[in-house]
Amino acid sequence: MKSSFNGAANRRRFLKRASVVTMATLLAGHRRPAAAETPLEITKIRLTRSPSICLAPSYLAEELLKLEGFSQVEYVNWISTSGASVLPTGLADISMVPVQETIPDIDAGHNLLLLAGVHSGCYELFGRGNIRAVRDLKGKSIAISVANGADHVFIASVLAYVGLDPHQDVHWVTTDSIPSSMHFFAEGKVDEFLGFPPQPQLLRARKIGHVILDTGADRPWSQYFCCMVAGNREFVRKYPVATKRAVRAILKASDICAQEPDRAAKYLVDKGYSAQYDVTLEVMKSLPYNRWRDTAPEDTVRFHALRLHELGMIKGTPQKIIADGADWRFLNEIRRELKA
Repeated sequence: MKSSFNGAANRRRFLKRASVVTMATLLAGHRRPAAAETPLEITKIRLTRSPSICLAPSYLAEELLKLEGFSQVEYVNWISTSGASVLPTGLADISMVPVQETIPDIDAGHNLLLLAGVHSGCYELFGRGNIRAVRDLKGKSIAISVANGADHVFIASVLAYVGLDPHQDVHWVTTDSIPSSMHFFAEGKVDEFLGFPPQPQLLRARKIGHVILDTGADRPWSQYFCCMVAGNREFVRKYPVATKRAVRAILKASDICAQEPDRAAKYLVDKGYSAQYDVTLEVMKSLPYNRWRDTAPEDTVRFHALRLHELGMIKGTPQKIIADGADWRFLNEIRRELKA
């Protein structure tokens, strides 16, 4: 028995080392002579951590950030104990963010800037029983994690787009977290749930509910980013070189997700960002991680800001949101460099 145990342990160590070698080989093609560029103003950078697998580029970027010259790469929780995003507070410097949640933050004057789009398609809207379309949600109960959170803002936009009044036509049920919302839906306490990876995959595996809106396939939502890169405004202002390299690392990592989904999935599982390889691989293969190369992020901000402005959920016009809360200079430079 001891020999068998040692053999299994040795195999796990071998696989872990093999995974590290594989990822190092994969990243080797993305190495660039950082010394030939303007030196970094700061060598420490803090990103955010979220339970969503779709934010994979942020995690794969850890190794690329080191190749960019950062000696310290840290991850902090996306949500603070107060329930607010940590990015505007300065506890994090750069983050992948849900654009629907970020627009109200910009409108409120929070300390952040949108810097690049990454991918679309991670949200899926689930219904129960005879709910087959968004219009069928009239009079129904909808689970949300927190008022004005990403799920609330996005669902409100979708309802308004099909002619429903999110203030009057549905019943909002606040559950305190996305996992709690899924639990409410699974138990039949609410009629609708908006999930992002891995929740949709888990619901399908358990055959709970059915998809009534897939932002990866259904227009107009499939034409716009769901996740973007944002930075703390003060960090971007003080450290433009570091900002550009951080954005570049995340976008290169996004390319890896698109080009090598199996290796990306294995890396995420080995590093503990995801527990299930098959679910992670499904997400890597299903999302258009190379969307950042050919889609204008400003169109996404304009589209969602207009919906929220019409609903009265933000005061600023789309033009003001873009002027106050977006800076595409780094993205444009990176696209030229990488010939995107």
